[in-house]
Amino acid sequence: MSVTDLCRAAAAAWATVKCLTTAQKNAVLLDMASAIEDQRAALLAANAADVADARAAGVSSTLVDRLTLTERRMAGLVWAVRTIAALPDPVGQVVEGWTRPNGLLIERVREPLGVVSVIYEARPNVTAEVAALCLKSGNCAVLRGSSMAMRTNLAVMAALDSAIARHADVPAAAVALIADPSHDAALELMRAKGYIDLLVPRGRPELIASVERNATVPTVIDGAGNCHVYIDGSADRDIATSVTVNAKTSRPSVCNAMETLLVHADLAQDWLPDALDELAAAGVEIRGCPVTCEVWPKAVQAREEDWGTEYLDLVLAVRVVPDVGEAIAHIDRWGTSNAEAIVARDIDVARRFTREVDSGSVFVNTSTRYSDGGEFGYGVEIGVSTQKLHVRGPMGLAALTTVKNVVWGSGQTRVV
Repeated sequence: MSVTDLCRAAAAAWATVKCLTTAQKNAVLLDMASAIEDQRAALLAANAADVADARAAGVSSTLVDRLTLTERRMAGLVWAVRTIAALPDPVGQVVEGWTRPNGLLIERVREPLGVVSVIYEARPNVTAEVAALCLKSGNCAVLRGSSMAMRTNLAVMAALDSAIARHADVPAAAVALIADPSHDAALELMRAKGYIDLLVPRGRPELIASVERNATVPTVIDGAGNCHVYIDGSADRDIATSVTVNAKTSRPSVCNAMETLLVHADLAQDWLPDALDELAAAGVEIRGCPVTCEVWPKAVQAREEDWGTEYLDLVLAVRVVPDVGEAIAHIDRWGTSNAEAIVARDIDVARRFTREVDSGSVFVNTSTRYSDGGEFGYGVEIGVSTQKLHVRGPMGLAALTTVKNVVWGSGQTRVV
């Protein structure tokens, strides 16, 4: 089937999918999780072949890490699908309601978007996670992975298909994988107006730029993660160190890892050198401002472009700032509205930071690594929105719904 044919079939299937009960949706999700678990050996074998090819082709370590499925990640994937099944169904939820003076009852009720598509690179876990999120929220899914993960994506899709096939009430077209990794296929998907109700691109800046330039369907951008941690002069030193090290080193290849450390000038002498020693011991390369290079001579002099770079690697830009206002100004200039953090004991400073920083997620005295759908209680996420419409930050089930106004009356008619 062509890309357009797959999208058309998904749009037709949505008439059935949107009417599935919570019990029906949960049943297929639990079978999907079991199918992934049962076919674990085949999935890992397919993934090993994809990883070997990627390494032979000289793919960056960051992308190889995102591509790789380990036993632990496989277990996490099964857990994620089962967690989504256990979450409350957003479809039909009354978000709010009120009664007008004329007796009309107004309700705002959640309903599915329709057909949701994701274009993604390297991450084969996305295939199962997005399929599960879409089905639970009453949507159909059209997925387009990258060539480097094609064997793994096809193996995951085979497991999902086997689960869906056990349920006569769920159309086979409810979840579709585009097996053509070409740019032309991606363009056809971006322009499937009338069939795709939401497109989410997850990948390199080139992919995001292509979607912004070419898409004629509604999009939510999962953009770059140039994340900052600001250590205020009032910070608890131990918390500052643990948050800093975790935000950079726990998994540097992901979009919620810290890329720039901002430090109040009061801490430049008595905290920063020891913190940089600990980061360096973990293999982090430091690119610092002049003050940073002065107090920690092993740092490389930062260039202007370092402040705007999402390294996705063990590289960190470090700048000493005079106060929280300058930290906020720096983030306003270089941030990508993904995740920002402050470590501070001064509650007024912390509140100012959370109020003034323009970002989808702001963290106080904890790591940016918590910017994640699973950590927010969403099960998993379809992406992290770095824009403001229609959703912002990690996108869970509610982000895959819209709101319908339902008006209940008792015979009222409008006079004017």
